[in-house]
Amino acid sequence: MEEQNTEIKRAAPASAPAPMQNSAPGQDSRPPFHRRRFEVRKKVCRLCADKVDKITYKNVQVLKTFMMDSGKIIARRMSGACAKHQRQITKAIKQNRNIASLPYEMK
Repeated sequence: MEEQNTEIKRAAPASAPAPMQNSAPGQDSRPPFHRRRFEVRKKVCRLCADKVDKITYKNVQVLKTFMMDSGKIIARRMSGACAKHQRQITKAIKQNRNIASLPYEMK
């Protein structure tokens, strides 16, 4: 019987994959994946840095910088404006649209 067991072992193909062993995470044959860590800078409100107290509907050039090409108001997380100034920007843009200095929709 011992001879039969050895014959069975020899009959297995040589190109068969080795059985998977339980290994700890990160010990695969693949190279480890490294995440690049970027330093995240906190956005500073441009208007606070310039010490602008109040934004009015009369500042058309300033308001255009806070609008997309499609006419939408840029979100606070995109523009970097503080909450106080973002409210003033939104209010001024809406007033400006009402008096037709700024379009509702740009084409």
